[in-house]
Amino acid sequence: MIDHVSISVADLARATRFYDAVLAPLGYRRERTRPDHVGYGKPDDPVFWIEQRAAHRTELSGHYAFAAPDRPAVDAFHRAALAGGAQDNGAPGLRHYHEHYYAAFVIDPDGHRIEAVCRRPA
Repeated sequence: MIDHVSISVADLARATRFYDAVLAPLGYRRERTRPDHVGYGKPDDPVFWIEQRAAHRTELSGHYAFAAPDRPAVDAFHRAALAGGAQDNGAPGLRHYHEHYYAAFVIDPDGHRIEAVCRRPA
């Protein structure tokens, strides 16, 4: 249903370093780099964009969940996010949303709420 998502950031270089580190364990990589925005996804398919905005504004109502291939990838995402300056918003673990819903939640350096989730059994 959704083709792509973009968020605004105050410092594109800082955000690029952060998302390079936290999305790598999930199997996503930087696919496009332009002066004012960067796209992430699978090869040749960027679906998550970060954009430099002069009038940066965090959308506090936004929540972005990235699919993880397995539970260790969720753990690695969480470690990388905290090392990159994110605020913990829920350590890796099972959640009640679904029988095998294993997720970690953080708030990125720009205030966006992001999650990594694996819906597979251990």
